[in-house]
Amino acid sequence: MTAPDPGGQLRGMTKSAAPITLDDVRSGGKAALARALAVLERAPEAAASLALLDAAYAAPRAQVIGVTGPPGVGKSTLLGRLIARYRAAGQRVGVIAVDPSSRRSGGALLGDRLRLLTDPSDDGVFVRSMAARDRLGGLADLTVGAMILLRAVYDRVLIETVGVGQSETDVAGVADTVVFCVQPGSGDALQFMKAGIVEIPHIAAVTKADMGAAASRAMADLKGALSLAAAAGEAGGWPVATLAVSAVSGAGMDDLAAALDERAAWLDSGGRLAAARQAQAELWLREALRERFGRDGLARAAEKSLEIALAPGQSPFSRQAELAAALRR
Repeated sequence: MTAPDPGGQLRGMTKSAAPITLDDVRSGGKAALARALAVLERAPEAAASLALLDAAYAAPRAQVIGVTGPPGVGKSTLLGRLIARYRAAGQRVGVIAVDPSSRRSGGALLGDRLRLLTDPSDDGVFVRSMAARDRLGGLADLTVGAMILLRAVYDRVLIETVGVGQSETDVAGVADTVVFCVQPGSGDALQFMKAGIVEIPHIAAVTKADMGAAASRAMADLKGALSLAAAAGEAGGWPVATLAVSAVSGAGMDDLAAALDERAAWLDSGGRLAAARQAQAELWLREALRERFGRDGLARAAEKSLEIALAPGQSPFSRQAELAAALRR
């Protein structure tokens, strides 16, 4: 949620061009959404960008599902199955695929997007690739804003992390439900037992379940790791679901879809979803200010009695701009 160019205008647009609104994005199809994301990337703190993000934040539609796990575990294949399933049910799907960065251009290598094999003519699916660049948490700088926009347009939003390993925990700050994928026979059992990533999933899936004994051993290791994790299961009573799937054969996909629906229903009851998204937004706000101003900036905010918090339902985007302006004075 960084914004390196405070007060910047929408470069590449004429001064007379009308700003893109949420209604424009919802009615304009994939082309309008692509234009809106380009605007957010170029000028994240321009007035039109903040207005668009504030409107999208106030009008969420989608369940947001994050899929994480090490490279080669089959995240893209699993997402492809989920996309096909949701489209068959008439649901519209937005996808954010965070790819490794090209060392030459800094752009996304697009490997995950190619593996998804979605139909480019299908207006009900939108896929956006993003380069992780120097981010170690598995996401890109634009991910939060893009997720908020897609969340206001589609029925389901799927986020695939870059797959860099144990540090890939940022997805917990943007997704309503985190699916952690484990590959049989990968030798990672001890690694994910001690990694912070084992503390974030709401659903844990052993992929390539058709590998027989290796898949069974991975499932046993996974259950053991989750039972040992200090934060296995979150406050509020959601038990981490563990299951085995094969995206190639389709085995276990019904169980995964059911677990995702159960998680969504659990969040929808008792105000849990609103509370979780409020906590995420406050975390984004604090992290954005820390990234721009450092710890000294946060200390100065305290000295100025600037509260780094949000009222219920308040957008973090305009609030970030307000706090940044106050800290620059």
